[in-house]
Amino acid sequence: MKFFMYLLEFYADYKNRKTGEVLAEWESKGLTKKIYDNYWVYHTEAIENAFADIDSLAGTGKHAW
Repeated sequence: MKFFMYLLEFYADYKNRKTGEVLAEWESKGLTKKIYDNYWVYHTEAIENAFADIDSLAGTGKHAW
């Protein structure tokens, strides 16, 4: 959970948005669990890779890779 909060905060900063707005978007698109479940991938790579994957999920519903 700590990493998820870290990821949420840094992603919101990357997008220049509030964390609540980002989380609400993830929830509305059904992405929160997918993002949370990708902990093992996201925490071992550069944070920019996680951002790219989240952008892909938000835009297409599919992972970037």
